[in-house]
Order: sequence, then C-alpha cells, then structure tokens
Amino acid sequence: MRSGNTKLASVITEAGMSHAEVARAFLRVAQECNAQEFAGVGRSHVSHWVAGSKPSGRAPMLLCEALSRKLGRVVTLDEIGLPSPSLSSKDMLGWRVDTLAALTEIGRVDVDAERRRVLSTAAYSLAALALPSERWWPRMVERGRARGAAGGMTVSRGDVEAVHDMMSLFSRVDQRRGGGHARSAVVQYLTSDVTSYLCGRYPDDSLRRDMFTAASELSYLAGWMAFDNGEHNVAQHYFNVAVKLAAEADNPAMAGHVLRAMAHQAIDLGHQKRALNLASASVDGERYEAASPRERALLGVVYARALAVNGEGQSAARALLRAEDDLATATSGDDEPGRVFFFGEASLAHETACALRDTGDAAGATAQFLRSVKTRKASAFTRTHAVTLGYLGAVQAKQGEIEEACTTWSRALDAMEGVRSGRTRQVAAEMRAILSPYRRRSVRRVQDVDTRAKNYLSTFA
Repeated sequence: MRSGNTKLASVITEAGMSHAEVARAFLRVAQECNAQEFAGVGRSHVSHWVAGSKPSGRAPMLLCEALSRKLGRVVTLDEIGLPSPSLSSKDMLGWRVDTLAALTEIGRVDVDAERRRVLSTAAYSLAALALPSERWWPRMVERGRARGAAGGMTVSRGDVEAVHDMMSLFSRVDQRRGGGHARSAVVQYLTSDVTSYLCGRYPDDSLRRDMFTAASELSYLAGWMAFDNGEHNVAQHYFNVAVKLAAEADNPAMAGHVLRAMAHQAIDLGHQKRALNLASASVDGERYEAASPRERALLGVVYARALAVNGEGQSAARALLRAEDDLATATSGDDEPGRVFFFGEASLAHETACALRDTGDAAGATAQFLRSVKTRKASAFTRTHAVTLGYLGAVQAKQGEIEEACTTWSRALDAMEGVRSGRTRQVAAEMRAILSPYRRRSVRRVQDVDTRAKNYLSTFA
C-alpha cells in the first residue's frame, strides 16, 4: 500500500487549503498557462496525488505555482515530494512552463555540483530557439499582474535598488574576469533573495514591473556568464527565464536585450538562420522602439552580425550604419538601463569588425578591431579586450602576417591572465590551430605564443 505523499499533504495543510481549493487554484494557473489538458482536474485528483499517485506532464509545475501563490513563497517540486523533470528537455525550455517554477528548478540544479555537470554537458536545444506566438506576450503580462496580488513579504523600492546594485557588481566582475568567476554567487542570489521578492506583495504594479525587470536582468546575466564560460545548455535555460520575466514585467526592451544575447550565442555556435530569427525579433517593433539609443545600437549591431553570417552583406552594412547612428545619439543624460553600461565605441567597433570579417572584408575588420583595442578601457573590460585581440590576430594571420599576429596574440595572452572564459579559451585554441603549420620551423615568436596558449588552456583542463 502507498504511504501517501506526506510532503504534499504538509504543504497543503500549511497553506490552509482544502483539496477542492487546491484544485481551483491549480485550474487558474493551468488556464493562464494555456494548459487545456488539465481542464478536468478536480478535488479527487488532488486527493489521489496526496494519496501517492504522481501527476503527469506539466501538472507538478502548475501545482507548485498554485501553492506558491497561496503561501507567498516559491514551493519546489522536492518540497511537495515530486521528482524534478529533466532540465535538458524541451518541456522545461517551453514558453508555457511557469516562470518562477522554471527559475527555481534551474537554480536548484545549478548550485549542485554533480547535477550542474550533467546539465552543462547536455545538448544545446535548437527546438527551444523557436519563438512563441504573438498571443503569448499579453498572457504573460496578465500572469505577472496576477502575481502581484500574492502574499509574502512586502517589497519596497529599496529592494529593487538593491537588486540593481548587485547586478552592477556582478556585471563588472564578469566584464573583468569572465563568466567562470562568481556565477555561482549570481545564481544563489537570484534563486534565493530575488525569487523571494518575486513572490512578494507590491504596493503598486509599477514597482512589481521594476522588480521583475531587475530579476530578468540578473537571469540574463547568469545566462550570459554561462554562455561566456561555454556552458551553452545552462545559458539557454537562464535566457529563457529572462525573456519570461521581461514579459511578465511588460518590458519589451528587456526582452529584446535577451533575444540579442540568444542570437549572439547562436552565431557563435554556427546556427546562422536561427540567429537571424532571434536577432530580427530583438529589433522588431517595441523591443527596438522602447529601447534607449545605446541599447538600440547594441541590438542593431548584433542584428548586423546575424545578417552578415547569413550572406546578406548589403543589409548588414545598412544595419551597421543605423547602429552607429543610434550610438551617436546616446548621451550621458539619457534615461538608459544600467545593463548597457559596457556598450560604447569599443564594443560597437568589435561587433562591426566581426560582421566585416564574416562578409570577407579583412581590411575593414582589421581596422575596426584596432579601433576597438584603442578605445576600450582594458582594465575594466579585460575579458572582451582579450577576445578582441585574439580575433584581430586571427585576421592578421589569415592574411599571412604571422609575425604581426604573434605580437597581437602575445598581448591577448597578457590580458587573459586571471580570466576564466570559454571564449578566451576558444581564442587560445584557435591560436594553436593557426600556428600548427609553423611549429616545425623553429620560429621563436611562434613557439613562445604556442607555448603560452597551451599553458593557458591547461589551466582549465
């Protein structure tokens, strides 16, 4: 005989709900999530779950959300005695999966070393790059408003500012030291303090939207750091949650910011057409129009890169010009979000160079990479500075300028000191691959760079 699900029974008791009330709360969440397959769930189903039967499909996540709203805190699958689904599955990356449930589950896995290793080695999902329908956004906006009526702690403007302060701190560490530093701290803060705010009570919806935007920024940062560190499946999950949080905040510019990062990732992984779909979505309608000039330039230059890798050179050139114009109109007095603090002339030049390189304009790419190196504050943006130098060296080498490339790569390796990043590791690996035909020639400069690149890679083996 089954002993019953005592964990679930305990949480229902804590919530002070009857099985009929749990069923009604479950149905409300299911309706919001467009989970029509659960339209017939009633009191008897809840009673069976308490007795020990296992709800199927998305039902466990919907049940967690229903109980979370009543208790004013995140209720996890483990807490109600139900197994976690595989986070590498298409279902967990689905746009209909509840935002906070998905965030809580990915966080629980990410802070567990063994489970994180499994997730990190899971495949990047191409199916998950498909965008939701136009009807999805207004449903998410309504779902976000419904959360604001939940119980839990009262959230203040100071709490929102605290999240922004932490976001700024972590972002600067990422820019200097790479995504391999401090990501666990970002995840811990996001899935503990910030998640508790998301389940809180708000004096008005404007404040709630600001908090959900701040949470979206932090989830985006967790994803960006994972992407930078080569943990692409992990990054995908955080980006997915970040878009959902932006939708619940009704913040199209924030959604565009994340879609741009997803496009950047897809470009780097060689999924050109999907990258263009994502980049096109990032500059579509309100996502572009609601953005500040600096953010518009960021969205636009990645869109240009996506066009370039798809062979649309003329369209890429037009997009690059628009991005330049957008950045030129950005001023220090703009009411722009802190998330774009890193994007200036050096970043624009770097992305422009990548686009020109991908269209076969080696001379133009070299000029823009040099412009990026010259204008970047390397002490604050060390990781990207190293990557830029690495890319510049590769372009020089492919033009037959090996001595000059080695000089550039030596500077890149200097900058990589103390940086933990999948992208800098990729740059070092590319150095070795390009230099491999020259190893037997006993050229001192080649041997020095090759040895240093090998030593850098061995540090992270």
